[in-house]
Amino acid sequence: MKQIEVSIMGQSYLLGCPEGGEARLKEAVSHVDREMCAIRDSGKLKARERIAVLSALNLAYELTERPAVTAPAASTTADSADVPSPEHVDRLIARIDQVLGQDGHLI
Repeated sequence: MKQIEVSIMGQSYLLGCPEGGEARLKEAVSHVDREMCAIRDSGKLKARERIAVLSALNLAYELTERPAVTAPAASTTADSADVPSPEHVDRLIARIDQVLGQDGHLI
């Protein structure tokens, strides 16, 4: 397995990658980086771990909203639609706070 170095929200990671999967992994890293930076830049959260959890939930939620695809979808470039609105971030934080319940709140 090949290892590649990537950067997410300014921090470097060394990731294992199967041969031939570099482009797909880099695309996934780019998507995660955009999502985490957008949440960080919204100013609502500062803790990297909480930003990562919120990003993971947001990306998973997006996947559940997409119809099942049988053929590989064409990749698109990032645009302003990729940046979540403050209202969207507020709804996600409220959803996570509801799940956390007694364990604590994000903010």
